[in-house]
Amino acid sequence: MSESALAPLQQSPLHAEHVALGAAFTDFGGWQMPVRYSSDLAEHHAVRTAAGIFDISHMAEISVTGADAGAFLDYALAGRLSTLPLLKAKYSLLLDEQGGIVDDLIVYASAEAEYLVVANASNRHAVVEALVARQADFEVQLSDLTEHLALIAVQGPLSRSVLEATAGLELRDDLSRGRTLDTLGYYAAMGMAFEGTSALVARTGYTGEDGFELYVDAEQAVTLWRALLAAGEPLGLVPCGLAARDTLRLEAGMPLYGHELGLSIQPSQAGLGRVVVTDKPRFVGKAAIEAGPAADARVLVGLTTEGRRAPRADYPVMLGDTEVGLITSGALSPTLGYPVAMAFVDPAVREPGTALEVDVRGTRVAATVVSLPFYQRKAAS
Repeated sequence: MSESALAPLQQSPLHAEHVALGAAFTDFGGWQMPVRYSSDLAEHHAVRTAAGIFDISHMAEISVTGADAGAFLDYALAGRLSTLPLLKAKYSLLLDEQGGIVDDLIVYASAEAEYLVVANASNRHAVVEALVARQADFEVQLSDLTEHLALIAVQGPLSRSVLEATAGLELRDDLSRGRTLDTLGYYAAMGMAFEGTSALVARTGYTGEDGFELYVDAEQAVTLWRALLAAGEPLGLVPCGLAARDTLRLEAGMPLYGHELGLSIQPSQAGLGRVVVTDKPRFVGKAAIEAGPAADARVLVGLTTEGRRAPRADYPVMLGDTEVGLITSGALSPTLGYPVAMAFVDPAVREPGTALEVDVRGTRVAATVVSLPFYQRKAAS
């Protein structure tokens, strides 16, 4: 058995809070994290109709600072980060030389010549190692802040009301730069104060709903979590685990690393070609991206299926007697009431409306290719 297999699971600064709330736990990226508190359905519906609160402190945060920070990220990542306005965020990809996806990331321009890179928990060390390996020609400093920060997400149509009602969470002119929770745009951030300590509040999320993610010192996590819960309870806020997070992101067509993304997948195959800025003079993976994947490389599509039996990861997608794809994620959609799935399929069957079948444990289930996302929230009136 490997040494890593024997390593104890890491715990969030909020672990004792989850235990007190009766959470069931699972191993996720080397962390012991809540999978549910009450029921997957109740938590999912709370986010779609009111609000849910998630502990996502397992996410990795890496600070990139220095005179060359922007230029370094332009080289190290697939996107153009040097032009990112202050306190804006951008979704990006870390590629290897073959154009495969090491991880998908969110990058914040957190201050002048300073960026915050947020990576998936399971890829934390791979991301840090890749960034360190790419920094040689740049005047930058990298700091892994994961152990020092907690990250709490409040998601749902009433998420802003929850934050506005939270005791101790306040606007402060020297931090907010004139922004308010009401005017804060999507993929933008602002500074707030929580009980006198600064916090970064971003209008981002992984559920397909309006929502916020709050970065605070780990020591402040418990107090903030309790304050958010107290403010949100009258509004219908409930604590949510990873099971609800997974069905929410699936409905919204958002990829999950290890399912829709990986080292064997180029961005264009996963519908993420737009994330890659190919006119940059250089970036890791540029030659492979310009060459592109093989002509017959499979591409990511959405599928809906008949009945109530949901396709699951690695179920074959069939056209007659020929396997033409594999399911990457699937579930009975709590919001829509029918099964949805994402799958990598042969290019010849990628068009919406194509009739296929999924082999669900020996039973053929009719499936139809559809455009992603499956669910899209209504714009605020």
